[in-house]
Amino acid sequence: MTIQSFKVLFSFWKRNPLQLFMLVSGLALATALWVGVNAINSEARASYKVANSALNEAKFDQILPSKGKYIEQNTYLNLRREGWQLAPILEGEFVAEGGTVRIIGIDPLSYPNWLSLSDNSKQVDLTDFILNKMIFVHPKMAQKLNSLENFHVVYNTDLVPGTVLTDIGTAQNLLNKPEKLSRLIVYNQQPLNYPTPKKLTNNLVYKPFETRSDLGEMTESFHLNLKAFGLLCFTVGIFIVHSAIGLAFEQRRRLIKTLRTLGLPFKKLITLLIMELTFLAFVSGTLGALLGYLIASILLPDVAATLKGLYGAEVPGTLKFRSAWWLSALLMGLLGIILAGAGPVWRIANMPIINYANQHEWFRQTTAGKKINCLIAFCLLLISGFLVFYGTGLLMGFILLASMLVGSAMLLPTIIELILNFCQRLTYGVKWKWFLAESLQLMPGLKLALMALLLAMASNVGVSTMVSSFRLTFTKFLDQRLAAELYVELASSNQSADLEKFLNGRVKEILPIMSVEAKIADLEAKIYGARIGATYEKNWTFLSSEKNVWSLVSQGAATIINEQLALRADLQIGDKLEISMGQILPIAGIIADYGNPKGQAIISEALFASLFPDIIPSRFGVRTNSPEQLSNELINEFGLNNTNITNQSDLKQLSLKIFERTFKITDTLNIFTLVVAAFAVFMSLLTLTNMRIPQLAPAWALGIARTDINLLEITRVLVLAFITIVCAIPLGLTLAWTLLAIINVEAFGWRLPMFIFPYEYVKLGCLAIFSSLLAALWPTYRLATKPPADLLKVFANET
Repeated sequence: MTIQSFKVLFSFWKRNPLQLFMLVSGLALATALWVGVNAINSEARASYKVANSALNEAKFDQILPSKGKYIEQNTYLNLRREGWQLAPILEGEFVAEGGTVRIIGIDPLSYPNWLSLSDNSKQVDLTDFILNKMIFVHPKMAQKLNSLENFHVVYNTDLVPGTVLTDIGTAQNLLNKPEKLSRLIVYNQQPLNYPTPKKLTNNLVYKPFETRSDLGEMTESFHLNLKAFGLLCFTVGIFIVHSAIGLAFEQRRRLIKTLRTLGLPFKKLITLLIMELTFLAFVSGTLGALLGYLIASILLPDVAATLKGLYGAEVPGTLKFRSAWWLSALLMGLLGIILAGAGPVWRIANMPIINYANQHEWFRQTTAGKKINCLIAFCLLLISGFLVFYGTGLLMGFILLASMLVGSAMLLPTIIELILNFCQRLTYGVKWKWFLAESLQLMPGLKLALMALLLAMASNVGVSTMVSSFRLTFTKFLDQRLAAELYVELASSNQSADLEKFLNGRVKEILPIMSVEAKIADLEAKIYGARIGATYEKNWTFLSSEKNVWSLVSQGAATIINEQLALRADLQIGDKLEISMGQILPIAGIIADYGNPKGQAIISEALFASLFPDIIPSRFGVRTNSPEQLSNELINEFGLNNTNITNQSDLKQLSLKIFERTFKITDTLNIFTLVVAAFAVFMSLLTLTNMRIPQLAPAWALGIARTDINLLEITRVLVLAFITIVCAIPLGLTLAWTLLAIINVEAFGWRLPMFIFPYEYVKLGCLAIFSSLLAALWPTYRLATKPPADLLKVFANET
């Protein structure tokens, strides 16, 4: 009897393939987006792990340059003579025929725990590695290294694609950086006469490994945002599944009653229903995993470019199968079925057998469910309001977002019903009263699709506002920070005086760029020395400041800090701040510093020189009316290379390119949520088509033309979609404010101003209306082409 009962229950899906498609596709889409995001995050984190462990650097202290990018090789040799046990590393980008690759040069004789890299399981000879230009690369790098014909290439799958490991002398030749080093690894065990880090010269900085953030930590906020979007898309898809399961259970009321009266035990019935849903979850999860793999493959190149541009993290642009995220697809599919099917199963479990087919009993439970939904919605909105004022931390920020979005979505059907009831009281025409009454009756079947549309539209409005605000602010920020037309980097600070002498009389203004790593208010920060002049006074704007801020700074009587330092150390204008060596200055201004993870303090050039006399600038910003001509003069007359000179426009273009690729990912996910929401509307209307005939047949019999009925059906969808979109706009703006004022501050330490873009919201609203219209066309067409005989069958049993 068990097998036969299961076949009877499952036969419903054979008779209703559209509802089966709606359920499976909805859960597959929901799972696919989650799996796609999870696959991207897994791939990135695996790359971080390889990057951090390939050279086994994570557990070592390091010595880094406090200015510029490189340490002189003689400096390393002097430290070794003093007793330091060190290992040098050189890093840089090399342009090969197949694209840009990252070169890492090491000294295998001094590097601790030298890796036994292998070629076809044979031990690598160190002599070959040092003398025979041996390079280790991932097998996927073969085509990129066609230009390195004179090198002995060894393939190693433990390396990140895009990375080349070689001897440090070979790396110096490839990168054209003779006698340059990027950093020094400090042995954990040093001799007894080991010098303390305090004896380092001022152009070096000692970094214990505990204080260095690895790539995984630096990019955690980015991955958390991706995961949040994946969960949002999953939630939208679950609404589709919930709608399909709810309709299916309602249509099987009589079937369930028949099985129970034939003697099917209650526990066995529930078990069979759970087995049915589990089977569907497995099928949907498998399809979702395949779709998720496809989505991740499409998005991963943009994610890789973003992570490299923002954090310098090397992530391969191709996807590798990982069992963890494949298993998560099945688990998320099962979770989706549990969330969507728990309500209908619970209603069956708590309903007497005699009422299984009783429409009034189901209506009573539906009405009770509305009250419970309203109560839950208000509780979630109260939680989000509480977290706005009292929540701290990034996790609390995402809980705030989730409770706000889900609470608003659950409240939407009540809002729509109130509006329809209000309009019904104001309407006098019979046709329009019937129209509004029918709309109210359809709400149980359409509410989940409308909730999905609300979330999709709100996320589009929210992210559109955030991205547009970021774009507007970031462009202005670049104009402020990259005011100089040229940026010059010298190979040695010994050339600084000669460069300034060469530039005097040729340019409008010379802006030396000098900084030193420091701890300010017990936080990692940088101190910058600024030559105060017209560029700073005219171009820089402040979040808050004293009236004569630049005058105070130029006199050495005050400092300027960035927003990150102000927020993390709870500092305000007028507070006293110890800069260095007992030097205490009041804060005269706070500046925005978008994209910088560290704190920053700016003091005058003269004060900086007195505090750090050994720091001589090797980088300069140059204000000029003829950047191209000056660039040629610096190359031909002063003897600089092209690589030492950067044009302002190139820097801006690179920064904006990274920005656009970053938000291309979120744009894609948002469009996908809108497509999924439109699909939810489409499937709900399609499922309700046959159920609508008993309501439409009397109207047709009373003389309303089929054309008018079809127009009213389309109008109903557009009206409901319009109400949903109107509700979504303020929710989306609230979402944008939460992202900018709470999530961004917790994740990055700075806050973006929020701007309103009405034109964008109108475009998004029109797109949502158009997608809803498309979703309504086919179901309406099916109703329009119903033969009159099908409509007359409604009256067949009337007497």
